[in-house]
Amino acid sequence: MPPEHNAGAEHMLVSMLRPLVERGHDVSVWLSRYGKAHTEYEYRGIKVVPLESRLDFPSAVRRADVLVAHLETVPPTASLARGYGKPLVVVCHNTHRPTFRDAAAGGTALAVYNSLWMEREAELFFAEYPASVRPERAVVVRPPVFADEYATKPGKAITLINCNPEKGGRVLKALAERMPDQQFLAVRGAYGEQILPELPNVEVVEHVRGEEMREKVYSRTKVLLMPSSYESWGRAGVEALASGIPVVAHPTPGLTESLGEAGIFVDREDLDGYEAVLRRLLTPAEYRLASKRAKARSAELNPDAELSDWCTAIEALAR
Repeated sequence: MPPEHNAGAEHMLVSMLRPLVERGHDVSVWLSRYGKAHTEYEYRGIKVVPLESRLDFPSAVRRADVLVAHLETVPPTASLARGYGKPLVVVCHNTHRPTFRDAAAGGTALAVYNSLWMEREAELFFAEYPASVRPERAVVVRPPVFADEYATKPGKAITLINCNPEKGGRVLKALAERMPDQQFLAVRGAYGEQILPELPNVEVVEHVRGEEMREKVYSRTKVLLMPSSYESWGRAGVEALASGIPVVAHPTPGLTESLGEAGIFVDREDLDGYEAVLRRLLTPAEYRLASKRAKARSAELNPDAELSDWCTAIEALAR
């Protein structure tokens, strides 16, 4: 498991592992990069083993029933899984070619896709490969958001989470300049060059851990911006929906699927369009309607059924 450099991937994986712990399974996560922790610790019932602890990962693999890998951990974990004859689960977080290529290296018992459109993209990719190297089975588990952990009373600011150019840092800056009387929040991301405007109506919030997002971000947010050039799903948007916070987003396939009818979609190059939509949303009547749609979509995305299927699939591999 990579550290917090990819917060969305980290939150998704933790949210998927928690139900396994609740069903009585022993779950441990081995970090793949150096970080601040040097000794083992527990997080929500999950044992976390930092890379600095220098414990014997191959021995842990030998004792394991199932191995779960994602991102850059897939190739080395797949090699150990094949060597020790353990079932491998690959959690896919994006549609980039290396993600599917690593899952097609042979021996993947279960591929997990975070959206229906990713599943379709994977099917197109794997059509080029012989059946012998394709994942034996696939399931869709949309990044689980437990709404009651995020729901709060919305604040007054227009917010962007992770202000790198790909996420829309320049869009936030331009809108703040166009709307000097409106408060904006610029939340520093964990990766990428950050565009943090030095403007009187922009408050910069330092990087926020997932469990603190409700208090430090969503309770201060009236509208969430997601003018991303790419999102395979868009977890932050779904977290905001739990509080009835409208989300104005660029229409990537992932965002259109995750936000559904609650999303307000404007091309990221259309600054006039973003400004017009925001000014309309700041009127009470329009905001009430948008907020109602957001809460309805949040209820539709209840993760319980998908997480139950996920746990059942893992348990079948462990037999």
